[in-house]
Amino acid sequence: MERVVIGAENIDPSKAYVMVLNHNSMADIITIYNLPLVFKWVSKKEVYRIPIVGPLLYAHGDIVINRASAKEAMQMVHDQGKEWLAKGASVSIFPEGTRSKDGEIHNFKLGAFSLAKEAGVDILPVVMTGTTDAFKKGWLVNWRHRVAIRVLEPVSAEAVAATGTKELSQQVHDRMVTALAELRKDVAAEKK
Repeated sequence: MERVVIGAENIDPSKAYVMVLNHNSMADIITIYNLPLVFKWVSKKEVYRIPIVGPLLYAHGDIVINRASAKEAMQMVHDQGKEWLAKGASVSIFPEGTRSKDGEIHNFKLGAFSLAKEAGVDILPVVMTGTTDAFKKGWLVNWRHRVAIRVLEPVSAEAVAATGTKELSQQVHDRMVTALAELRKDVAAEKK
C-alpha cells in the first residue's frame, strides 16, 4: 500500500499538538503513524477488542474512553490528554466522534478544541483519503492502493486561546473540508 504525506513541513516534531483527523476506517489509525510525531490516541474502549489493533493500542498507552458516559469520557480526555501533552506527546482525536459512513467530514464535537485551549497547545488538522479501500475483505491489505495524507498548517496556541471553542471548531472543520476536497482532486488527477 502506497502512502503519501503532503505538508509534513507543517509539523514541528519538538511540539506537542492536539491533532484532529477525519475518520473513515480502521486504516486511519495505522496510516497516521507515517507522521513524524509521538502521539497518543483517544479511542473508544470497543477498539481494544479488535485483534492485533486492540493489543497494540493498549501497549501504546493510549487514552481509552467509555462513550456510554459522555461526561466521564470528556473528563478522561482532558485529564489524560493534558498529562500527555505536558510530557511532550501529541494527542490524536477524531473530532466527529465516530467513523464517517459517506466519507465526508461531519459536525465536530468540542472535546479536542477545549483540550487544546486548556493545555495551551496548537491544533494540528490532518485529512486523509483512500483509507476506506486500504483493506480487502478479511483484512487483507490492498497493496496496489494509495492512501494520501495532508497535514494542514497548525492553529497556533495563541489563536486557540483567542477564539471561542465553537467558533474554533467550525473554523478547523471548514479548513479540513476544503483540504479534503483538494486532496481528493489531486489524487484523482494523479491517477489519470
